[in-house]
Amino acid sequence: MIYSILKPLIRIALFFFCRKIYIQNKSALNIKGPLLLTANHPNSFLDAIIIGAFFKHPIHFLARGDAFNKPYHRFLLGLLNMIPIYRLSEGKENLVNNNYAFAASKRILEKNGIVLIFIEGVCLLTNQLQPFKKGAARIALDYEGKNRLQVLPVGIAYDGFNAWGKTVQIALGNPILAEQLLPFEDRAKNMNYFNTEIKYRLEQLIIVPSTSQTKKGKALHFLAHLGKLLHQPFFSVIQKQVKSKTNRTVFYDSVLFGSLFILYPFYLILILIITYWFIGISTYFILVLFILSARTIVLCKNPAK
Repeated sequence: MIYSILKPLIRIALFFFCRKIYIQNKSALNIKGPLLLTANHPNSFLDAIIIGAFFKHPIHFLARGDAFNKPYHRFLLGLLNMIPIYRLSEGKENLVNNNYAFAASKRILEKNGIVLIFIEGVCLLTNQLQPFKKGAARIALDYEGKNRLQVLPVGIAYDGFNAWGKTVQIALGNPILAEQLLPFEDRAKNMNYFNTEIKYRLEQLIIVPSTSQTKKGKALHFLAHLGKLLHQPFFSVIQKQVKSKTNRTVFYDSVLFGSLFILYPFYLILILIITYWFIGISTYFILVLFILSARTIVLCKNPAK
């Protein structure tokens, strides 16, 4: 329920956070389950947010377990269809909890759902593909549903990290029947073959978007400068806090997006109340001005900054 409500709102928010999101092979966004999405993982939770926002059907995500350590984090992430999966670096004692993650994934797929797993099992803020873990292959091997499981490789790449106003490229591959990726009787051979085949496909799907910027008109630049003045009091505080909280981590972009998603509507409401009561300016005019200027800031932002 919460997922369905948030998805269209997240798409609107991404329109103001990203300069452009390109999607290759858009028809794949309509594929029904059982479907296992195997994606690379360049930019923490933002990868899942962007991919999930554009798929037609609900997606369940396998996400790094340390984000679920606090009870309220676990509750909120659960509402967003996220399932914790742990790495050895997050504590050997937590690895036993991965049995729940794989069982949950199996149950979702056998009910014709969609599961997204980041097959590298690590995020390093780079578009370069990292060595694969065996989690995706294990999910495919353990599947016992009535309908044939499909596997869809998904490549996602960014023109930069640790900055808003980015350009994102999503490339969706062609669905493959899981049985075609698991041709052997031996489980270990199947896992290696699965990863080799997915790696070959993902390498073709990671397309780093250009950082070039088209020339904008004077009116657009004027509106962008006005937007910076209007948003600076709010954005500078949020940005400073996020930088402090995510220092030396890979979470800056995703935490910044989440913070703006939650707090920006309250900032708009506060501005509307102030302008209406103390200045008497039409709230509709102010609202349109803020929204238009917010978008033009993103359009005119230097991709290198």
